[in-house]
Amino acid sequence: MFGKKKTAIIIPARYGSSRLEGKPLLKVNEKPIIQWVYETAKSVKSADKVIVATDDERIYNAVKEFGGEVEMTSSEHKCGSDRIKEVTDRHPEFEYIINLQGDEPMIKKEHIEAVIDGVKNHNADISTLIRPIEDKNEVDNPNLVKCVIDNNNFALYFSRSKIPFERKENPSPFYGHIGIYGYTRKALTSMTTSAQTSLEISESLEQLRALQMGMRIKTSIVKEKPVGIDTIEDYEKFKEIISNK
Repeated sequence: MFGKKKTAIIIPARYGSSRLEGKPLLKVNEKPIIQWVYETAKSVKSADKVIVATDDERIYNAVKEFGGEVEMTSSEHKCGSDRIKEVTDRHPEFEYIINLQGDEPMIKKEHIEAVIDGVKNHNADISTLIRPIEDKNEVDNPNLVKCVIDNNNFALYFSRSKIPFERKENPSPFYGHIGIYGYTRKALTSMTTSAQTSLEISESLEQLRALQMGMRIKTSIVKEKPVGIDTIEDYEKFKEIISNK
């Protein structure tokens, strides 16, 4: 009906943050963080469209200033997936939607490509990224979400706890979750119009709603740990990385 089923990368970005307010507009080498993310997304050949979704005029104007595509959304949304759903509803041609966080300036285009491939070509409802973790402190850290997968790299479970539990000396690797998602249009609609599930509420992890609803989440394993900008220390680290390149 709408011709080719298109793939859109939508970047939710908000100004307010309890740990680092206004982080999308913090500049590194004269470019705001949101521009670093946007330019990487635009380099992804398998994406037909890149849109920043925001409820803040300062971010809207900044994206317009560097020539990016941006749409205003409601300020009532509780999470990024609700924000990208509003944009998706305006574009019936979007069949695959990638939720790329606006505070991940070091994300690689190959990683975004892997997420697109995961949701388009593997009979999945959702796709995401995971990385091997070996540092015991990371394994035990409840702020780092862990994932266990089946033999075809589909997620079995996500948890803030250490999974799998080492009853015997660990024969299974640990994986940390990286928060980028690819959705089919149907999966995104189902996720954002369904009530929270018990597992999601218990662990405060939205992806558990999908699993508890019976959705299939394809994971791709990457080696790198991306630098997300959550604190001023993260921002300084990103500046240092760029200055050393």
